[in-house]
Amino acid sequence: MSRFNRRNFIAAAGVAGLFKSTEAGAGAQQPNRPVNRNSAPSQLRITDMRAVLVASNFDYPIIRIDTNQGVYGLGECRDAGREGTALVLKPHLAGRNPLGIEPILDSIRIFSNHQRMGGGYAAVDMALHDIAGKVYGVPAWRLIGSKYRDRIRCYCDTDQSADPKIFAERLKKRKAMGFTFFKMDLGTNLVRNRPGAVNSYGTATEKGLEYLGEYIQAVRDGIGADAPLAADHFGALTLKDSIRYARSFEKYDLAWAEDMIQVGHLGPGGDAPKNWQAYKELKESTTTPINTGESLFGLEEGFREFIDNRAVDIIHPDPLTSGGIRETRRIGDYASMHGVQMAIHFAGSPVGCLASVHMAATLKDMLAMENHAVDIPWWGDLVSGPSKPIVDRGYITVPDAPGLGVELNEAVVKEHIRKGGYFLPTPQYDDPILDRFRQGGPYPHLDENGNLVNGR
Repeated sequence: MSRFNRRNFIAAAGVAGLFKSTEAGAGAQQPNRPVNRNSAPSQLRITDMRAVLVASNFDYPIIRIDTNQGVYGLGECRDAGREGTALVLKPHLAGRNPLGIEPILDSIRIFSNHQRMGGGYAAVDMALHDIAGKVYGVPAWRLIGSKYRDRIRCYCDTDQSADPKIFAERLKKRKAMGFTFFKMDLGTNLVRNRPGAVNSYGTATEKGLEYLGEYIQAVRDGIGADAPLAADHFGALTLKDSIRYARSFEKYDLAWAEDMIQVGHLGPGGDAPKNWQAYKELKESTTTPINTGESLFGLEEGFREFIDNRAVDIIHPDPLTSGGIRETRRIGDYASMHGVQMAIHFAGSPVGCLASVHMAATLKDMLAMENHAVDIPWWGDLVSGPSKPIVDRGYITVPDAPGLGVELNEAVVKEHIRKGGYFLPTPQYDDPILDRFRQGGPYPHLDENGNLVNGR
């Protein structure tokens, strides 16, 4: 027998043995597994995109992508953004198969940017994963990898108080709720009225920094010296001011100082930190861990230079700006490969929250994920599906239901609509030219005389 035939014989025998072993172990013949008959994947097509804007501490722009087979997906634009950043992408989605997630995302990437302009891309990403998970009967996390954790550790931002004792009590209440990771707002305005605390440029003097330290120490005394404690919202700081602040915080062993540089680089108020060189100088000037990234979009567009140049200790993407589930996973994997830690910023609704949780479950390395809604009593009631409370003793359980594992509670959502209505039609975002082109018609173009042919 030739080697080729012998190999085929051995392979066939092995397969036959496998089937025999499986049947023997099962005893009787196994029943057929249930088949999802709600969708014919190859014929699935996107037919519409609609939105609802929920009024909250930061408004939640939630979108819905509909298909010709009744399967729909939910997504969310960045908090305090607007649903239009997603709806303008509708002409580029209509008629396409939503299961082609990466080709679709590649085609709309050019319409994304930093700050809230990443929200449209992110919302579409989430909705596509919701649809695909429902069609295939798997949770969204399974579409991008495997779980490294069943629960996501959370921290929540905590409003400041001019009274250090009240400030500390607020953080102690977080601990009583079960949180094990903490963050405090430490604005320079806390000490503005103290003599000699703030200079004419509005930043803290050395005496003012000592006063700010009193707030940190009061919180430390309340939650314990070993509890991870981060700080944010320092005010409009230059690089030099940021270095002064960060050095003054070193003795308090902060988990990180967040988004410190707010003057002198791209973005209104410094909200989109593109100047990695400034952050690198800050990082190398202090032992306080430096964190930034909540308003950056994309690995190549935003995070790669920060990671390659080790410009920060911790990257801090918000999935509703950074690119949703798939892109934020890419960012996390790249950071892990380069030894840079990652935390997750989040301040949206349960839809975006659970989408981010699916993503976070697949990360090899992650510190914690923010939740900005633990003081909003109706926040979890916006959806059904996940176990309640969604944030339970400082953790969120990763869903195993198909897709994102959440459905909107229509009655509760309608109680909190900011404007417009509940997923009203959006014909203003249709594009008859693109629709005609997808159906085989000619695309508009200029003839040899410069006249528009096949236009509207």
